[in-house]
Amino acid sequence: MNLKLKSHLTRFALLPLLFAGFAAGAAELPKESRVPGGIALVPVPGGDLAPTVIFNTHRVAVVRQDDKWLAVVGIPLAEKPGELKLKVSTPSGTSEVPFRITDKSYRTQNLTIKNQRQVDPNPDDLKRIGAETKRSDAALSKFTSTDTPSLQLISPVEGVRSDSYGSRRVFNGQPRNPHSGMDIAAAKGTPIRSPAAGTVVEAGDFFFNGNTLYIDHGDGLVTMYCHLDSIKVKSGDSVKQGDLLGTVGATGRVTGPHLHWGVALNRAMVDPALFIGSK
Repeated sequence: MNLKLKSHLTRFALLPLLFAGFAAGAAELPKESRVPGGIALVPVPGGDLAPTVIFNTHRVAVVRQDDKWLAVVGIPLAEKPGELKLKVSTPSGTSEVPFRITDKSYRTQNLTIKNQRQVDPNPDDLKRIGAETKRSDAALSKFTSTDTPSLQLISPVEGVRSDSYGSRRVFNGQPRNPHSGMDIAAAKGTPIRSPAAGTVVEAGDFFFNGNTLYIDHGDGLVTMYCHLDSIKVKSGDSVKQGDLLGTVGATGRVTGPHLHWGVALNRAMVDPALFIGSK
């Protein structure tokens, strides 16, 4: 083989490695927003193997970005501004990696609910709510390891996205927990589609959330869909991006038909807008 031909073949042989390096450096990540309810992209130590990262007792997604490891950290709405710490474990030991978040003010929403039991549940309702809370927490706490974390999503439904995430909510004059998802206004029966591949880990009729689904997308990313009119999948089903999950409805505690879309990352309910393109 002459030297010129050998040189051409060598260059072609290197192309897959070059493209692989490009892909690794161009990993699709959510937008960073170091505030309560946001996401922090924190460089962490590690070698050839991904480190194990823990935040608030929950495991965190870790991705390779260029020549470093990044922890993709969901920040709970209840976190106070200041310094927070990750626990990072590698074959050489365990260390703490600090990062800081700043404050963010969220607006207050005053809502009127016709069914007063949805504001002041009776004892039987409270028993049901307690059992459903355990089911919801188990679903949102899932961490299924994957080789290639997928941390960008498409919008699950066509409609007008509100900026209600994080709003302090007042129902019939009574303060309640802040809104931990995005409301997307759409007509009853509008199709809801999976924003990414995953596995349905919980489905059913919940007191406050109505007909509800939870999907595990891997690496601590779990999405939830509330107030559905109909559910088209069941627990254990595998779904691909774009698959039909159900239809928009007005079940549970609502003022009208819409989709409540929640996104959990390392169990923290974060702003779904950080995972999708601009409105």
